[in-house]
Amino acid sequence: MSTGSYYERIDDHRYKPTAHASGAWSTDEVHFSPFGGLVTHAIERHLADRPGEGLLLSRISFDILGRIALDEVEIRVETVRPGRTIELVEAVASIAGRPVVRARAWCLAAVDTTAVAGGGDDRLAHPDTLASWAMADLWPGGYIRSVDVRPVGTPRPGRATAWISTTLDLVAGEKAGPLASFIALVDTANGIAVREQPTAWMFPNVDLTVHLHRLPEGGWTGLDTTVVFGPAGQGLTSTVLHDVHGPVGRAEQILTVRPL
Repeated sequence: MSTGSYYERIDDHRYKPTAHASGAWSTDEVHFSPFGGLVTHAIERHLADRPGEGLLLSRISFDILGRIALDEVEIRVETVRPGRTIELVEAVASIAGRPVVRARAWCLAAVDTTAVAGGGDDRLAHPDTLASWAMADLWPGGYIRSVDVRPVGTPRPGRATAWISTTLDLVAGEKAGPLASFIALVDTANGIAVREQPTAWMFPNVDLTVHLHRLPEGGWTGLDTTVVFGPAGQGLTSTVLHDVHGPVGRAEQILTVRPL
């Protein structure tokens, strides 16, 4: 693990993962956290290349179509629904010519609504006041070893709140935006509030949807997470997302639950 990033750029559309991106369910796969951040980074680059300003990425949904190998990935982005106040963008990530993730992002016009802003959850305790947790004792993989996890209170089965950060770049030699860097840590939510030991049960997510009412700032991603398992193999990981200034939105992940 000699590089200080999760990915290295090959050309305009292709990226190579480093060992830091390896997953928790299988170390020859990519953890979806940095992968989701990479797709968001590609979408933001696409938005920056087109004329016009003032649109904010407000919702992004990822559908995971299959195994995401620890291998070269190609990401293609297109605008599906152009507009001056509302725009829809789609990204398709492919490995070895096969689509593995489709992502759609809604971008909304930036308007000054300070006078009516309000609602949402309370702030979390600041990460500087908390101790780190050795999450690698529970999960394998380069990604888990790369992050600093600081629980707020004591995690219990199906319920945990924690701050996540990393010192690694998303893409080597590139400055990722605050949103891509934030989303690159969100998928960690499914691993901080486990209901059952991952050595006995599998509960991978097949999607990730992030809704935002404010763009995140700073280097920490706060996850206030609840995990529910249903009686027929379904599960749901629900998270209130925070930055150090307070709540910024929510994330949902549907799980396929099965015994090992």
